[in-house]
Amino acid sequence: MKTAFTKLVGVEHPIVQTGMGWVAGPRLVSAAANAGALGILASATMTLEQLRSAVREVASRTDAPFGVNLRADAGDAAERARLIVDEGVRVASFALAPSRELIARLKDAGVVVIPSVGARRHAEKVAAWGADAVIVQGGEGGGHTGDVATTVLLPQVVDAVDIPVIAAGGFHDGRGLVAALSFGAAGIAMGTRFLLTSDSTVPDAVKAEYLRAGVRDVTVTTAVDGLPHRMLRSELVASLERAGRARALARAVRHAAGFRKLSGLSWSRMVRDGLAMKHGKELSWSQVLLAANTPMLLKASMVEGRTDLGVMASGQVAGVIEDLPSCAELVTRVMAEAHTVLDRLHDLGPRTRSAPCHHQGDPPSPPQESPR
Repeated sequence: MKTAFTKLVGVEHPIVQTGMGWVAGPRLVSAAANAGALGILASATMTLEQLRSAVREVASRTDAPFGVNLRADAGDAAERARLIVDEGVRVASFALAPSRELIARLKDAGVVVIPSVGARRHAEKVAAWGADAVIVQGGEGGGHTGDVATTVLLPQVVDAVDIPVIAAGGFHDGRGLVAALSFGAAGIAMGTRFLLTSDSTVPDAVKAEYLRAGVRDVTVTTAVDGLPHRMLRSELVASLERAGRARALARAVRHAAGFRKLSGLSWSRMVRDGLAMKHGKELSWSQVLLAANTPMLLKASMVEGRTDLGVMASGQVAGVIEDLPSCAELVTRVMAEAHTVLDRLHDLGPRTRSAPCHHQGDPPSPPQESPR
């Protein structure tokens, strides 16, 4: 199945495995790439040297194109961009809009630039700045998310820009891929569905929590970092929502110190990153401080398996996922389902045009007698 997206990045199938922090490491990314999808490595929680090592590990596991997700507001964004250019990475994705200058620098080096957005105006902005494609996430998506459904947001963006649009938020099977294509998208991006594969390094106990969840067990809360964040309901989330602002800020300070030690960033660099975040999202200083919660709370669950101490970012599709296929099995299944749906629609086409139409449950109209 060739689309504008597959032609742009050189992958076999119009499917993206998103860059999830602590989840999208070399094993998952290379497995997705070998399955014919675009695997994207999450780099926000890595030092520069860890990122270089991870990129080289992915390259040693696959000859297929893959990408790296970068934080556009990070103080060392330019250094990280230079690293992926030097290492020959095919795609740079961004959770926040990169600057016009950063887009130009990457494109000049032959890197495909694909920002993620949650609003039509943001898609228009990055397209005008030269982005090669855009991932559009509707409110059903996991992690930081908006409140506009994919089915409403996606056609708005498709109509607004002339670059390939990849749909995200609510996708997990071939029917969703066909639906996205019918809206004008050039592919789909999936996070939770790839998290719940046998190639994902997320601990089994955490995967079990996702598999047990129903659609109503996925919630949106601002208690973690002050921004709308979609995740599984848990006792920890409930306790964070009950906690007062003073307790939440005290916890954030502890987590900021832990993240500084883990990431190798200096306090001055973290302050600069906080200033960039505050400006880019118009946050209060308390919200910037609360944002320190996210990396450490995600690490507790996604790496350490502590569902009692960590949060579990999740799309709403967690409520309908019931198994843990390999990436190869998942991609093969999605594409087979998509082709089955397309074949069925093709087969129904001529009959739909020629057959009389009646409402479900109504008897068909009797044949008309020939006039005498």
